[in-house]
Amino acid sequence: MRVLVTGGAGFIGSHVVDALIREGHDVAVVDDLSMGKREQVHPAARFYRVDIRDRQALEEVFRAERPEAVNHHAAQGNLRRSMSEPSFDASVNIVGSLVLVELSLAYKVKKFINISSGGAVYGEPQRLPVDEIHPIRPASVYGVSKYAVEQYLRLFDGSGLDYTILRYANVYGPRQNPAGEAGVVAIFSRQMLAGERPTIFGDGTKTRDYVYVDDVVGANLLAMTETHAAGRSYNVGLGREVSDRQIFELIRRAVGVTVEPILASKRPGEIDRICLDASLANAELGWEPTIFLEEGISRSVAFYRADGSCRAQESR
Repeated sequence: MRVLVTGGAGFIGSHVVDALIREGHDVAVVDDLSMGKREQVHPAARFYRVDIRDRQALEEVFRAERPEAVNHHAAQGNLRRSMSEPSFDASVNIVGSLVLVELSLAYKVKKFINISSGGAVYGEPQRLPVDEIHPIRPASVYGVSKYAVEQYLRLFDGSGLDYTILRYANVYGPRQNPAGEAGVVAIFSRQMLAGERPTIFGDGTKTRDYVYVDDVVGANLLAMTETHAAGRSYNVGLGREVSDRQIFELIRRAVGVTVEPILASKRPGEIDRICLDASLANAELGWEPTIFLEEGISRSVAFYRADGSCRAQESR
């Protein structure tokens, strides 16, 4: 299958590209390299440095590639920037996504995988774990923009565009950019390896649900081929609340240091607790996680240790 991956030079997108090529698909990548890295793009994939908001440039890619499937990972993923620059967030996450949807319709794309955020779209949960029918009340501009694209896609039901929405928990693993959304594992790992003290925003009790990047890739592959997935939204997470302090302790143990965190004020737009119920993805896609937190943290720290480019970063 001819597949176009947006954001394919980034953390998750590059892993998806690798897996698609292993599966024998013909892959093209669109990325503006604002967050991604050219060297992370598989050499077998054709690369286009294009901003998804640039309709003319993006249409040239569609005209050349004639994709049968689009995997849409490109996004403005920084929650803090969404709160300080909401118009920029909307221009990338909403307008850019709509350009992609319009071109997918025009070029008769058969499958559209849209990446959303479980941690951002639901807002502060009324119950845990959060399933797909939980009320949607985003607490950040980023969450609003991700959910807006979901709603736009639903307006195209019956148009011939077969779409599936994946709502990720906090994804972590090798290649994660510390400046990206939910990058705490990368940030803490790099800081501790550099001999620095990470900052926890809040008192350390804030919880998130963490899912390893290889498991997220598996969900993408299943969503591309399962007929049950058409027009559906799926949570992709472990359903386990993990506090900031627990993440800190796991990384500290894996790095082998005795550093203590710096505590700072909680940031606007952040919810206190979240974990996702992924039983629907299990029932309809056959998806289940295979890499759990302790092993995933160990793999991630090993990657950053070998990477050798640990630098101080502002923690998420």
